[in-house]
Amino acid sequence: MNVIGPKVKELRASKRMTQEALAARLNVKKWDISCSTLAKIEAQARRVSDHEVALLAQALNVDIEDLYASNHDVCCNSTKTSQI
Repeated sequence: MNVIGPKVKELRASKRMTQEALAARLNVKKWDISCSTLAKIEAQARRVSDHEVALLAQALNVDIEDLYASNHDVCCNSTKTSQI
């Protein structure tokens, strides 16, 4: 099951990045991925391997944990804040 798809879409959009731009970043990282495959990932219609999760995090410039964060825990710049 793919639980990170919506978060990938959310983070990509928050960085004003198109699917084409993200796919290009992933291709530079040696993942031959098309925009249609990326769209399937975002729509949770395609599974994502652990290696692919790591590449997505790198391409989005976030921590892997950020891809699993719930909507209220989004951290787009990989800087965690704590509440006391």
